Parts: sequence; structure tokens; C-alpha cells
Amino acid sequence: MGRHGTSRDGKVMTAMESKVAMPRPEPDELTRFFWDGVNQHKLLIQRCQDCGFYVHWPKPICTKCLSANLAPSEVSGRGVLYSYGVAMQAFHPGFADKLPYIIAVVELEEQKDLKLVTNIIECPEEEVSVGMPVEVVYREVEEGLTLPLFKPLGQ
Repeated sequence: MGRHGTSRDGKVMTAMESKVAMPRPEPDELTRFFWDGVNQHKLLIQRCQDCGFYVHWPKPICTKCLSANLAPSEVSGRGVLYSYGVAMQAFHPGFADKLPYIIAVVELEEQKDLKLVTNIIECPEEEVSVGMPVEVVYREVEEGLTLPLFKPLGQ
């Protein structure tokens, strides 16, 4: 079976027929710093200025000490693969031409349980393993849409 998605009327579409754009993030006042950083090729994570705890997904208060004194902080972009799965079906037509792809949860090295949902790239599926060291790369996946993706460290 080839790569495909399903149109609204239920017809199977090949990757070549799928011209629908990927869904795009919609930054708001809590997340804009993250996407602005990605566009500058910086991985910015919210950090409590009182206790030093990193908070991701962004929130209005620190989940550790309940302070509202949070600010973006640049992190290394290195971590380990915490978990992953392989997408074999496009649940949105904008992903039909990207199948199969690896959906991943990366734990960043700055703090235990500081996790980011992303994709693993530049690594064959059979070489992907939980615990492998990874690093961020920034890719413009569509015109005007840059994402922080991860690849094996040092590749």
C-alpha cells in the first residue's frame, strides 16, 4: 500500500494528490515566545525566575512553586528520546505526503521530565531507540513554517 490520506468525501488520495497545507500553530500570548524563538533557531522554554524550574507546555504560573514570575530561557536543544511512534496513516490531508514519520517525545537535558513533542528525522526507523541521545534541528517544513525537529546527536 502506498502513501495516502483520505479526503473529506472518504476517497483515498495519494501523496501527489494531497496539496492541503499542514495545520499551523497559532501562537498566543503564552506561546508566542516559543514560536518566535524557533523562527530564530533558538529553543526557548519557559522558566520560573524564582525557583529555576522549567515549565513546558507554557503556563501562566510555575507548576512547582506557583510563582507567576516566568520568562523564556534558551536551552541546549539536546536530550534523549523518551518515547516514539511511527505514523502510518494521515489523519489530516496535510500529512499525507510525509508518511511514514516518527512522532517523538524528547526529554531535554536541562531537567528531568522536561519533555517536548516533536519528530525524529535523519534516522531510519529501525535505528530509532528509546534513550538515544538527540539534538534539535530547525527545518522550514512549509513556506513560513519552521519547526524544531530532532535527529540523533552528532549526525
